[in-house]
Amino acid sequence: MYVKVRTMDGSQTAVLTVSKLTTITELRALVQEKMDVAPHRQRLFFRGKQLEDGHTMFDYNLNINDVIQLMVKQVLSENNTNTLKKPPMATKTSQAFDKKNVQSAETPSTTTVKAESEYYRVGDLVDAKSLVDGTWWEAKIIKIVLNPDAKDRPNEDDDGFFYHVVFDNYAYDAPSEMLLKHVRPRAHKYIKLDEVKPGQVVMANYNLEDPEQRGYWFDCKVTEVANTRTDKRLVATVYVGADASPIEGCHIHLVKELFAVEKNIKLSERSPEMERQVLEGSPSKRVSAPNCSNCKDQPRRKCRECGCHECGLKDYPEKQLMCDECDMAFHIYCIRPPLQTIPDVDEWFCHLCKNDDTEIVRAGEKLKDSKKKAKMASATSSSARDWGKGFACAGRQKVCTIVPQNHFGPVPGVEVGTQWKFRLQASEAGIHRPHVAGIHGRENEGAYSIVLSGGYEDDEDNGDSFSYTGSGGRDLSGNKRTAEQSCDQLLTRMNKALALNCNVPLNKNGAKAEDWKGGKPVRVVRNAKGRKHSKYAPEDGNRYDGIYKIVKYWQDKGKSGFKVWRYLLKRDDPTPAPWTKDGKKRMETLGLEMQYPEGYLEAQKEKEESQGKNRESDGDEGNKKTPKSKKRKGAPDKETENNNDGEPDAKKRKSSGGYIIPKEVENLITKDTKNSKLWNECKAKILEGCTKFLNCVQEKFECICCQELVYKPVTTDCKHNVCHPCLQRSFKAEVFSCPACRYDLGQEYKMDVNNPLNKLLINLFPGYDTARC
Repeated sequence: MYVKVRTMDGSQTAVLTVSKLTTITELRALVQEKMDVAPHRQRLFFRGKQLEDGHTMFDYNLNINDVIQLMVKQVLSENNTNTLKKPPMATKTSQAFDKKNVQSAETPSTTTVKAESEYYRVGDLVDAKSLVDGTWWEAKIIKIVLNPDAKDRPNEDDDGFFYHVVFDNYAYDAPSEMLLKHVRPRAHKYIKLDEVKPGQVVMANYNLEDPEQRGYWFDCKVTEVANTRTDKRLVATVYVGADASPIEGCHIHLVKELFAVEKNIKLSERSPEMERQVLEGSPSKRVSAPNCSNCKDQPRRKCRECGCHECGLKDYPEKQLMCDECDMAFHIYCIRPPLQTIPDVDEWFCHLCKNDDTEIVRAGEKLKDSKKKAKMASATSSSARDWGKGFACAGRQKVCTIVPQNHFGPVPGVEVGTQWKFRLQASEAGIHRPHVAGIHGRENEGAYSIVLSGGYEDDEDNGDSFSYTGSGGRDLSGNKRTAEQSCDQLLTRMNKALALNCNVPLNKNGAKAEDWKGGKPVRVVRNAKGRKHSKYAPEDGNRYDGIYKIVKYWQDKGKSGFKVWRYLLKRDDPTPAPWTKDGKKRMETLGLEMQYPEGYLEAQKEKEESQGKNRESDGDEGNKKTPKSKKRKGAPDKETENNNDGEPDAKKRKSSGGYIIPKEVENLITKDTKNSKLWNECKAKILEGCTKFLNCVQEKFECICCQELVYKPVTTDCKHNVCHPCLQRSFKAEVFSCPACRYDLGQEYKMDVNNPLNKLLINLFPGYDTARC
C-alpha cells in the first residue's frame, strides 16, 4: 500500500510505501528520508485531523493513494537551514467570469410549443405508466406539447405529442413526460372473477416481492383461472418495466379488485359517460401498497417510522421537526431538551444524530478509542505479523453509482475485456464489488458476479463454459484468508444465491434448467491466479469476460473428500470473448489495456529506485556490478514505460486505431450544440481508448449538486449541466441561480431537459437512469 505526502503549497510530493500497522512515528521517519524535514518540525494532517504519535495508519483510516498534508514548523530563533528542496510554485490567477461573453456565445434555446391533441385535453384524469417499474398510477394531464422527434405518421403509440402528467400521490414532484402509449383513461370497470377468461388482459394488483401482500397495479395477461370455494386466484403473466418485460407464472390473490384495461379514444368519439369519467374520475381511489410497511398507514396506530420517532404519535404535524441527518420526525416537546417553538435554522439535527463536542479531536489531541475498532480481531490479536501492505485491505477510492449494488447484468461503460491490475479496481468499477470474496450476491435475490481465481481444485474451465465450486466448508477462524476443505458445503448464503440464478425453482437436491438462457445473468471476472489451471485466464491481473448463465447446479463429492456444491455456467454474451481472435481485435480497437490504480506506477518506480540505491550502497564502492532488478510480472518495459501521468505512449495508441465512436452517437453529439465544447474535449480522448473516453464523459457531465452523472440534464444559459430534479429542488428552496457559477437564471426560468444530451448519456451508459429514478 502507498500514500502521498504533499506540502501545503503543493511544491513537493512524496510517495511512501506503508502498511496499515505503520505508526505515525515511522511515517515521520519516512517523510524525513524523502523530503528532508526533521520529525519535530512536521505537522501532518489528514481529513481535518492532525496525525499524532502513538497511533497507526489504521487508526486514521488511511487507505491507498490517500494524500497527507504536511505543514513545516518554522524555526524563529535561529536561521532556518532545513528548508524544502524546491521553491513554492507561483499561483496562477484565474480569469474573471464574464457573463456578457457567455451570453454572446450561447445558442438560442428551443421553445416549448403547446398544442392540442385529438385524444386528450389539459386537465383530463388518466392512468399513467411509471417508466421505472411499469406500474400504473392515477394522474392528471397538466400540459400537452409537440414532440419534435415524432414520426411523420402518428400511430396508436405515438401521436406526435408529449403529455406532461402529475401523479395524484406525488403532487409535489416534477411533472413526468409521457408518450401516448404511456397514458390511457382511468380504469373504472370492475371485472368479476367468473367473467375472466384465459388470454384476457386485465389490470390487477400484484406484489413482486411478496405475492401474498398488496402491491401495485400492473397489466396482466391471464393464463389460468382458479374459481372454487377454497381457491380463488389468477395465474397470469405480469408485464414489468418500461419495456413491458413479461414475468410468467405469477399468482394473483386480490381477485376482487380486477379492472378492465381502457383504450385511448379520440375526443370526437367520447360518450357523455366517458367525458364525465375523464373530468371527475372514480368516486373511490385504487388502493396500493402502504407507504409505511410498519404501520400500514393506519392513522391511529403508533409508529416511529412515519410518526414522531420518540413517542410514535402522528398528531400535530405542524409541531414536528425533521432531522437533516436521519430524516426522522420529532415533536418539539419530545426533543431532549424540549423546545417551545420551531427553531429558525437552516439545518437541525436530533439528539441521536448531533455530534458530541467531547468526541471532536482537536489539534494536538489523541484519537478517542473507537468502539467499532476495539471489537475487531486485529485490535486484540497477539500476532506480530505486519498486515495491510496489499490491496485487499486498502479502501476504495470511489464507488460505482451508475448502477445499484444489486444490479444484474452488464455495467454501463465497462467493456468486455477490460483489465485491472487488482481486484480493488474491479470493485470500484462495479463489476465485482467484494475485495476478497469470490461471489457477490444476496441470499434472497441471486448472485450478481463471481471471480474465477482457481481457489478450488474441483473447478474446470473450458472458456465458453466452466464448472464453479460454491463457497464455505472451510475453517477461516483466526482471521485466515483461506484453508483446506474441512466440512460439507451447504445450500445457504452465496451458494443459495447462485442457485437462484438458475431458471428453475430452487431445489435442495440440485436442478437443471431446460431454458438456461432465461436465468439471471452473472458477471464473470477471471483472475491471473487461475492460470495454473486454465489457459483462458489472463496472464496478469483481472479481466472482465462478460455475462454467463447457470445451466445446472448439483452436490458432488470433491477431491478433498467433502461434499461441495457445483455450478455449470455457459457464456451468453453477444460480445466476442477476450481470448478469441475477434475478441483480441476488439480489445485492441477499443484500447483496452491494463489499468493501474492512480499513483501505482509512480510508487513502484520510487520503490525500485530506492531498492537500487540500497543495493549500490551495499556494494564494494562500485568494484562489483550492481545486479539488475528482477522485472515484476506485468510491469511495463523501459521501451513501453508510461509517461508521468501513467498513460500509454501516444504513438502506440494511435497505431492501434483508438476507439471509434458509433455513428448514432456521433449524430447525437452533433445535435447537442449547447455542449459542443465539452464534447470536443471528450473526443480528444478517443485515441486513448473507450474507457478513457467514457471516463471523460462522466467527468465533464457530472452534476455539481449530487456529484453524479447528470440525470434528465438541463443545460443552463451559462453552459452548465444540472440534473432536472436537483435544479427543481434548488428552485423550491427559492435559489434561482446556477448551482455551478451562481449565474442568475430568473424565477421564471424554464427547466427544459436537453433531449439530445439525455439520449446520448443513455446510449453511452444504458440503464444508468433507472438507478437514479
